[in-house]
Amino acid sequence: MSSTISDRSSLHRISLAGLLVTLGIVFGDIGTSPLYVMKAITGVNPNFNPDYIIGAVSCVIWTLTLQTTVKYVLLALRADNNGEGGILALFALLRKRYGRKLWIVAAIGAAALIADGVITPAITVTSAIEGLKIVVPHVPVIPIVILIILFIFIAQQMGTGKIGKFFGPFMLLWFLMLGILGCINIHLFPMILKAFNPWWAIKLLWNYPGWFLILGAVFLCTTGAEALYSDLGHCGRKNISVSWIFVKIMLILNYLGQGAWIIANGSYASTVNPFYAIMPSWFTIPGVIMSTGAAIIASQALLSGSFTIFSEAINLNLWPKLKIKYPSVEKGQLYIPAVNWSLLAGCLLTVIIFRDSSHMEAAYGLAITITMLMTTALLTFYLHSLNVNIILCSLFLIFFATLEGLFFIANLFKFAHGGWFSILIAGVVATVMIIWNKATILRASYLEYKRMDESTGLITAIKNDNEIPKFASNLIYLIQSSEDDKIESKVIYSIVNKQPKRADHYWFIHVTHDDSPDTLEYSVNIIIPETIYRVNLRLGFRIEPKVNVYLRQVIEDLQAEGQLDLRSGYPSLRAKGIPGDFRFIILRRIFSPSSNCPAAASFIMRMHQKLRRLGISDQEAFGLDTSMVTSETVPLIINTTPSRRITRIKKK
Repeated sequence: MSSTISDRSSLHRISLAGLLVTLGIVFGDIGTSPLYVMKAITGVNPNFNPDYIIGAVSCVIWTLTLQTTVKYVLLALRADNNGEGGILALFALLRKRYGRKLWIVAAIGAAALIADGVITPAITVTSAIEGLKIVVPHVPVIPIVILIILFIFIAQQMGTGKIGKFFGPFMLLWFLMLGILGCINIHLFPMILKAFNPWWAIKLLWNYPGWFLILGAVFLCTTGAEALYSDLGHCGRKNISVSWIFVKIMLILNYLGQGAWIIANGSYASTVNPFYAIMPSWFTIPGVIMSTGAAIIASQALLSGSFTIFSEAINLNLWPKLKIKYPSVEKGQLYIPAVNWSLLAGCLLTVIIFRDSSHMEAAYGLAITITMLMTTALLTFYLHSLNVNIILCSLFLIFFATLEGLFFIANLFKFAHGGWFSILIAGVVATVMIIWNKATILRASYLEYKRMDESTGLITAIKNDNEIPKFASNLIYLIQSSEDDKIESKVIYSIVNKQPKRADHYWFIHVTHDDSPDTLEYSVNIIIPETIYRVNLRLGFRIEPKVNVYLRQVIEDLQAEGQLDLRSGYPSLRAKGIPGDFRFIILRRIFSPSSNCPAAASFIMRMHQKLRRLGISDQEAFGLDTSMVTSETVPLIINTTPSRRITRIKKK
């Protein structure tokens, strides 16, 4: 564990190696935008004139400046939660001060970001492969795209630790290629440099009646900004900020070069993808290969970000527990099979429905504007938490909410042409998050607790009652009570009433998922020596929850301090120094049909029961050996109104 933290922290220091790794991890999404942005802009107005293209490129430059540079690189990257970034990490940081009132904002933003993660691999890979049409007009694009997407997702389960080392050098070549291709085409129309003047962007949007369509196309240049923030934990703010200077210069040079080529070639430019058209003919095949590689890297980065989002969502009680694997220790990489295959299905569905990148552009962008709006709202609270003047906080909110609101309105016009698809995905994910969180809160509010000291005497008596068959030497319950002096009444019921469970030691373990990524610590409360122990585990969201492993380490510490005798209670085994056995008890609380509660609460609880099928069992989630786990089902009865008592009829 310490080596993992050391590896990650080393990447947070500015160095050539750190900057190179950052290029490979962080900028894949925004770095592949030139594949389709200018193509989308010419598609809006095929009968363009030079002023239109200059104004559009100006919009791109200033969108990258205001949205990506100012909001994300200069401001958002400073809003880190113990080094982690992204909308859920930001929410986790804020809930310490503002409670849970912002959780719906975070859930909606995270869901929209997942929708972006479904469409991005499809549009980037398709745009890359479509370049082959220049050389082979009848190339079967869709089958090739599907094969590449299958490769990307299948490779996730093997980890990307080794091939990830090549991402940085490859993306360095990619960005150099973008800049060089742009530079060698600017001379075709040098006046394209006017685009640095924001007046051309304002003039275009003011005079052109289809301004919303232009903004919808321009917005595609900054869709990777949110992913950039989400990757903060991988590389650190300084490396990202310094790398962005180089990346932004290369991107702008390429957009300028494409713009100059488009103006120089007139109406013909609207019939081809200018990204490939600015390449020398001999470079087309290498260019397609480079584009495909960049698309794969961009997809990989988004998938890693999606796994992190779901991992955080699980710890924040926004999603059912899922099986999480750790194929590589590098950068705390994790892999969630259920998420991987679900995203694969979404990507393949995107390719099959929309067929080409031009149609995918309509589905792309709408959802991510929602994420950006939600991030702006959370960043406003973050600035307020730093005691920034309320006027400055308001100005920040008004400016970026207005800018992103315009982008959102512009993308809404693409709803019928494909935007519905991303909103559908985001809507499904957000609905699951909202229902799961509400149900978790509701369930917790109706759990009944007892004071621990009211039951310790009875538990001790059961331990000493030889008439009761011994259930286990060490009996372990995973409990939900966060207070040391309280325990769920159902746990006591399980020990005493359901089947008296005699044991030498009773362990009550409470697991807290910490907002920090690498927290791994515990505390012990010895309630009755050699009888009752309470262990509080605090696990960061990047820590694999192997409860039985950590409990063993806790026991080793207690033995070393002379606070625990783990030898078996059976005389024959104790004489040989053989340790006692362990058995975990997990209580499954099932919503009872006999509950008497409002219809809304009943609906949420029933949906929660169905959504549990999306996740894994508690013993899998906590990494327990199923051979030593007993699962007991207990009813969860919610009564908010007094139930009617039956009337006894007395015989005369």
